[in-house]
Amino acid sequence: MANSYTQIYLQVVFAVSGRQNLIKQSWKDELYKYMTTVVMNNGHYLLAINGMPDHIHLFFRYRQTETIPKLISEVKTSSSHFIKKRGFTPHAFNWQGGYGAFSYSQSQVSRVINYIERQEVHHRKQSFREEYKSLLESFEIAYRDEYLFDFDDVYRWE
Repeated sequence: MANSYTQIYLQVVFAVSGRQNLIKQSWKDELYKYMTTVVMNNGHYLLAINGMPDHIHLFFRYRQTETIPKLISEVKTSSSHFIKKRGFTPHAFNWQGGYGAFSYSQSQVSRVINYIERQEVHHRKQSFREEYKSLLESFEIAYRDEYLFDFDDVYRWE
C-alpha cells in the first residue's frame, strides 16, 4: 500500500478577545511552551511561536492527521483553560473567534521563523491591524473589515 507524503508549513495568527493586552512578559514563555506541547501532541512540528500582549503567531509543519480548524480550536481552548487555571491574569481571558492561516513553501521557512521571532521589533513600526491586513492582502485573501478581529484601536508597540 502506498503512503501519503506532504510538506505543509502554516503560520496561524489569532488574537486575545477584544485585543486586550493580557499576555504578560512574566508568563508568556510558559504559555508558549504549553501551546508547543499541544501542537506537538497532535502530530505537528512547531517551528516558531511568538507574539505580542494581544496576539500570537504559530508556525508549524502541518500533518494532515486532523483539520486545521480542529487543531486551532484545541490550541485556543486548552491554552485559555491553562491561563485561567494558572491564574496568570485577574481579567477574564478568552481568545477571539477566528484566526488567519497562511501556507508557505520550504524555501520560505527561515524567513518566516525570523519574522515571528522578531515580533517585538516588527511591531514598533506596524500595528497588529496593519500586519494582519498585510498578510491577508499578500496572500490575496478577500476580506471585509467588519469580519476581521475586533480592532478597537490602532497602535504601535513602544
